[in-house]
Amino acid sequence: MARMSAFDVRVLGSGIVSRCVALVLAQQGLRIALQAKPAAAGLGAPSQEDVRAYALNPASVALLQRLKVWDALPLDARTTVLDMDVHGDALGGHIAFSAWDHATEALAWIVDAAALESVLDTAASFAASVTVQPEPAAAALTVVAEGKASAQRAALGAQMQRHPYGHWALAARLVSEQPHCGTARQWFRSPDILALLPFDRPEPQQSWGLVWSQPEAQAKDMLAWPVEQFEAALLEASQGAVGALRLASERALWPLALAQAEPVVGPGWALVGDAAHVVHPLAGQGLNLGLADVLALDEVMAQREAWRELGDPALLARYVRKRRLATLTMAGGTDALWHLFASNAPGLRELRNHGMSLVDRVAPLKRWLMGRAMSV
Repeated sequence: MARMSAFDVRVLGSGIVSRCVALVLAQQGLRIALQAKPAAAGLGAPSQEDVRAYALNPASVALLQRLKVWDALPLDARTTVLDMDVHGDALGGHIAFSAWDHATEALAWIVDAAALESVLDTAASFAASVTVQPEPAAAALTVVAEGKASAQRAALGAQMQRHPYGHWALAARLVSEQPHCGTARQWFRSPDILALLPFDRPEPQQSWGLVWSQPEAQAKDMLAWPVEQFEAALLEASQGAVGALRLASERALWPLALAQAEPVVGPGWALVGDAAHVVHPLAGQGLNLGLADVLALDEVMAQREAWRELGDPALLARYVRKRRLATLTMAGGTDALWHLFASNAPGLRELRNHGMSLVDRVAPLKRWLMGRAMSV
């Protein structure tokens, strides 16, 4: 007689997506082995400050509420986005979104990455059906949520098709002269893209999460710039919209790419989050895509036939069908937008900025765009 495994699902990964998939599947009564290290310590060395901040849409927040971790976040670790103000690279190119116009509580929430990882780590350690351990475990289904550098993905035979942008993202925390008023700001400056995410750390109502996509050489130079030179560049790039910006953290840097794994599932395994797909951060949808994967996998497992094994390829194919179109649409959309503003082709600058302003005047199209972003 075959020996029964102590676990139904093995989840690989030490980040937000891995802990969410472990907790949500445990709510179905499944026995989960979370093969993880302690909560991630920033972007690099353990001593490096974690300056990451994520934009979460309503669907992602609803998942965190369901897992009982949203209210455990410190109040200054989650900031409501009521408005979005986006500028093109020519005078007049502009589009604005408002929660009021879309009859919703918020367009998004900006969340401190380290704080979210901490509350999820605590939740996983107290979940009765989740065993956190560094050692491998046998299970009917393995969910790989190790991120874009996943080693297990290759071991399973999945290939990651990666297309580097030649740009790197520079991130930091900032404090401004003027309050953020819950407004996220973005400038498509060709070739760089500057995003300021309203935040309440280190100073309530005055702080921002910076994500600045730059050509690789420029980004690496800016990482080493003196603080005064960096702050002057920020003031120029943000057009003084919130006054002078003061650097309030270390600066972090990482390369940007478009990537898609193939296949995403196989007999007894599935990829979720950045292990399955990576998109440009210009739309702030990377983590939302990963958490949408979690929700789709949870739904598929909850609706499986009683006789069907968790790792049945036919069952996992349903997960692929649920996620393929939304994932490819978001990847294609962000990639097209990046290429549109990265190009200096004659006449394209005026065309793209006039197009942005035109969208701003067509309310149904704006509502459609926001609906897509809020439900990936």
